Amino acid sequence: MARRVLIVDDETDLSELLGYNLWKAGYETKVVNDGEAGLREIASFQPDLVVLDIMMPGLNGHQVLGRIRGNPDTAAIPVIFLTAKNEEVDEIEGLSKGADDFVTKPFSIRVLQARIERLLDRGAMETPSQIEIGGLVLNRETHEATLGGNALPLTVTEFRLLASLLEAEGKVLSRAALIQHAMGSGVTITERTIDVHVTSIRKKLGGLAVIVKTVRGVGYRIDADAVPNGSGEHAAASRD
Repeated sequence: MARRVLIVDDETDLSELLGYNLWKAGYETKVVNDGEAGLREIASFQPDLVVLDIMMPGLNGHQVLGRIRGNPDTAAIPVIFLTAKNEEVDEIEGLSKGADDFVTKPFSIRVLQARIERLLDRGAMETPSQIEIGGLVLNRETHEATLGGNALPLTVTEFRLLASLLEAEGKVLSRAALIQHAMGSGVTITERTIDVHVTSIRKKLGGLAVIVKTVRGVGYRIDADAVPNGSGEHAAASRD
């Protein structure tokens, strides 16, 4: 079954061209030109991924993303911001609000397609299927995360980053290594992007955020001994 991609962008010619190229690549696509229509189509079209412009009349991209992430039924849908806003501060703002990726206009359709494929390629994630530490459980097969038995609303990129760190079992992963692990080859992003995603992960982990340690000048690692309540529980992987 073809993956569904919803394009929400008020630049009609550009969005139609993108939709056509993704359709040629084997995706089922739908194009709308404002935020309100985008939200309606998310409910009816049930896309596997949303490409979302930021600057639109009515509801802007940030507001639409907030609605997506605030609804349990849509919170896990990968979202790529596609925008003419190309300053680093714009990228940081977009990622910090829950976007999985950020592509600036003008853009290469082939590059955007590669990023879409990277976000939708959940099946390429390798075993172990489940990772646990301090009440946090990441299930690679279902791509779901729970903390203390409650659903943890990680984006696709956040899930992959956290899983990569946990699988490293305390070893330091550089930002470049995390880009490779979580974003895949052929994707050009700044190392600052990783920092923004890690900040978001820490916020969502709450009291368990202390396990994600910054190694200054290098990257990040997981400190299993920092699990609250002194449990010292180490990450455990299961193929079951």
